Amino acid sequence: MIVGFTLLPLLPSMDIRGWQEMHPLDGPAWSLFFEYIANILYAVGIRKLSNKWLGLLVFLSACLLIQYELWGPQGDVIGGWSLDQTQLHIGFARLLYPFFGGMLLMRIGKRIHLKGAFAICSLLLVVAFSLPRMGGASHLWMNGLYELFCIIILFPIIVSMGAGDSINGEFSTGLCEFLGTISYPLYITHYPLIYIYTAWVIRDIIPAAPGAVVGVLLVLTSVLLAYAYLKLYDEPIRGWLTHRFLAKNSKLS
Repeated sequence: MIVGFTLLPLLPSMDIRGWQEMHPLDGPAWSLFFEYIANILYAVGIRKLSNKWLGLLVFLSACLLIQYELWGPQGDVIGGWSLDQTQLHIGFARLLYPFFGGMLLMRIGKRIHLKGAFAICSLLLVVAFSLPRMGGASHLWMNGLYELFCIIILFPIIVSMGAGDSINGEFSTGLCEFLGTISYPLYITHYPLIYIYTAWVIRDIIPAAPGAVVGVLLVLTSVLLAYAYLKLYDEPIRGWLTHRFLAKNSKLS
């Protein structure tokens, strides 16, 4: 737990749950390991590259993603949470194209303006995530091809549509701001509750009805806790860091 507070990754030999996770007590924290790498890459020089060179990195990272999706052992990019060769391969395949592609998309500034873009984007995401796995054990490339379509083509289009939309109305604006601000604290704090819930359901063979009721309560509790973490810890610490370092540096400059 102490090591987890630092968000430093653990070796598979230090795993305590049997999943070889680099963060055994809070599984989703593995993605922060790669986000740190992305931030380091951005800070040390990627941000200074021209669009031409950035486009080359987008192409090369897409090739890495294509290679793993079509010729990898799974036909998907599930994984990346362990410090071993296979999982690091998956993790970097998942990281690099969205990272470089997102930077290039932001620089180009291409926006797709559609009426009702919010609803259209939501529908596209629901459809994309609801479709069953393509192919089978003997046709892994089919699912890989579908995931490539989503990651390389569909998701950038959805991002452009969302960026090109404008939210009007006090309620809609407030709802979007609320969902946006709790998205990260919810993501990084909900999983230990899922561990407990899953253990309870499996150990005691809980029927569907009471399991569903507790599941709904779990969602509501996760959201409330995420909001509490945001207001009591996240925003105050960010404000202190901004005042302590950024404000001081701006005065010096």
